[in-house]
Amino acid sequence: MEKKYFELISLNISQNRGTVKIPVEKITLIEDKGVLNDAHFDKLKDRQVSVLAIEDIEYTNTNMKTELKPGDFAENITTKGVELYKLPIGTKMYIGDTILEVSKIGKACHHGCDIKQLVGDCIMPKKGIFVKVVKGGDIKLEDTCYYCI
Repeated sequence: MEKKYFELISLNISQNRGTVKIPVEKITLIEDKGVLNDAHFDKLKDRQVSVLAIEDIEYTNTNMKTELKPGDFAENITTKGVELYKLPIGTKMYIGDTILEVSKIGKACHHGCDIKQLVGDCIMPKKGIFVKVVKGGDIKLEDTCYYCI
């Protein structure tokens, strides 16, 4: 299997569901539960951790004349260098000592989404992915990240 490397741009948490997330120094992943101290912790088995690429945020900013930043789409992890929505379900992602598994591509945008209300559209349903935590641990921005295809 070939390793494909990518970078972390931001790690984000929020206290409430359906709101933007705030960047933090590190996040702690708990096996089969998600991001410790995040509003979605231990809520949904197929959407434990949300992931979105900075390239998709930048695309939205260019095309919708917005200035959105990492965490604004309520993603826990913002990446660079991987087309997330093209990863097959079951793909393993390795970030530092943690192991994540792609469990869902996109989701239905709920009515109360802050971003949809702000700019009229949300890319999370099309470009965002969700992963489950196979092996937990702390993640920091400088961690080595890759997936295998």
